[in-house]
Order: sequence, then C-alpha cells, then structure tokens
Amino acid sequence: METKKYEVIKSNEIWRGHIFSIRVDDVRMPLGNIAQREVISHPGAVGVVPVTKEDEVVLVRQYRHPVGAYLLEIPAGKLDKDQESPDDCARRELKEEAGVEFKDLIELIKFHNSPGHSNELFHLYMAQVESIGEMSPEGDEEQDMERVIIPITVALQMIDDRQIVDAKSIIGLLMAARRLGIPS
Repeated sequence: METKKYEVIKSNEIWRGHIFSIRVDDVRMPLGNIAQREVISHPGAVGVVPVTKEDEVVLVRQYRHPVGAYLLEIPAGKLDKDQESPDDCARRELKEEAGVEFKDLIELIKFHNSPGHSNELFHLYMAQVESIGEMSPEGDEEQDMERVIIPITVALQMIDDRQIVDAKSIIGLLMAARRLGIPS
C-alpha cells in the first residue's frame, strides 16, 4: 500500500492543561482538500505489570473521576518529569503507587491509546518483584490508592468478568500472562 502524504498547513494550540494540550491542525489531504483535525497532545505514559515469584500481580485500586468509579489497574503514570525516560518513569511509578522494588524491567509493547485524536504513546512493561514495601504517594489521587495483590490467573478471570475494565491493564495483564506462559 502506498503511503499518502498529509501536510500540516497550520497548527493552533487552543488549550493547555497540566496533563495535555489540545490543538487544531489544518491538514492538506492526499487529494488536495484541507481538513481540520483536533489533536490531544500528550507527553506519553508508562504502565508496569509487577509480577511476584508466586505469579501474583501487584495492582492498585484508585478513583478515576472521568468514569466516576474506582478501577483496578496496573501501576502507571504520565511522563511528567523533565527529560525522564520511560524506564525511569516506570521505576518511579512502581515505588510511588505500589511500593515495589524489582529486579528486571521488561518492555512488553508500546502502543497508541486513541490514535484517532491523541498522540499519546504508552510504554508497557513487566517487572519481576523483589520486595514490596511502603508506598510513596505524591499526588492527590495516590493518597487514596489501595494496593491489591492477587494471582495473575485471578486477574485474568476479572478481565473476563468485566471487573478489570481499564485498557492498559487488560493489555498488560494479557501480555504478561503470555510472556509467563500462563494461559489467558
């Protein structure tokens, strides 16, 4: 398939917040017409599936305001420190949100959450847990987080039962199970 050319003619940032910004791009389409595209510009994020020697996963339950509910998720966070690498962000988030010290950080996949309107690139890892200590919450949401440690097989069943509904967590748990040779 031939790659068509899309040219940004004009880009205008219309809003900037703490997490992302929104811009409107005028794009010359392959047939020559101009179309407007609204884009959420996001610095990227990471998520980690922490796995113990007993094939348990360390998850966090936290309130997510946009959906008005507490969700069970893998530890994750935004690349929000200056020049922080995804690996360093993963290490920081594991300590802050789950109190996890780990041996190896294994990259599972990078993916775009919603490429139809956002440029966010998500870096997904698995980590072999060495020890679990105190959580080091930094933000308001992290103050209310609960750490949940369950067998990965139970987490997989919770996906099937629609008790884990967060996309990054579903992708991460399924990929970690596959990497570990656990049927999903």
